Amino acid sequence: MHRKQLEEQIIRNYERDETMMILVFAQWCVNHDLDPLALYKQAYPDQAENAALQQAVDLTVSKHEAGEVPDETVLGVLSLFGNEELAFVVTEQIAKRGRKKAQS
Repeated sequence: MHRKQLEEQIIRNYERDETMMILVFAQWCVNHDLDPLALYKQAYPDQAENAALQQAVDLTVSKHEAGEVPDETVLGVLSLFGNEELAFVVTEQIAKRGRKKAQS
């Protein structure tokens, strides 16, 4: 494989993996009755609408159809792609859910 082809393959793989990360985040939100677009806006208030996130939201299924997305998985993929601000917002949501359970 030539250098240019290798670089193009690496870029395609990164984009595919990034798309999967966005879908994992969006499905995790749906599974926990959270709005992925609102959480994203909370994490990145100065960014314009995220077309990739909107596409991922369109691909999500209801939480009754979806498999579980563990908290650790969504936090791991967000961190892997450098979405620390979004991981922080997700962590806050996890903590809120934990407090609600403790009060029940």
